Amino acid sequence: MSNRPADSSAARDALRQFAPKLVDLTDNVLFGDVWERKGLSKRDRSLITCATLIALNRTEQQVGHFQRALNNGVTKEELLEVITHLAFYGGWPVAMSAANVAKKVFEGGDKK
Repeated sequence: MSNRPADSSAARDALRQFAPKLVDLTDNVLFGDVWERKGLSKRDRSLITCATLIALNRTEQQVGHFQRALNNGVTKEELLEVITHLAFYGGWPVAMSAANVAKKVFEGGDKK
């Protein structure tokens, strides 16, 4: 399963028009090379990425990566456990924000 983001969204197309090199690097280096390296499974990469985005309170990026994690075999329960665990290491507010993002993703209400 490819981890490259879907290129069909209007927002992504607009960003490609505005910052084409950034989108190119995202597609070809990050998702085309880094995510395809054999050293870690995509499932493990998803767990690491989600944990980092939660700890850094990067809620906008959490939407796509939470969905990607589910697609890579991380269960909803595991993702919620990561969020709960990080409440004590990253802070309560970041965990609460991530829980709200996860709820929307799980309900299918916030797809990117």
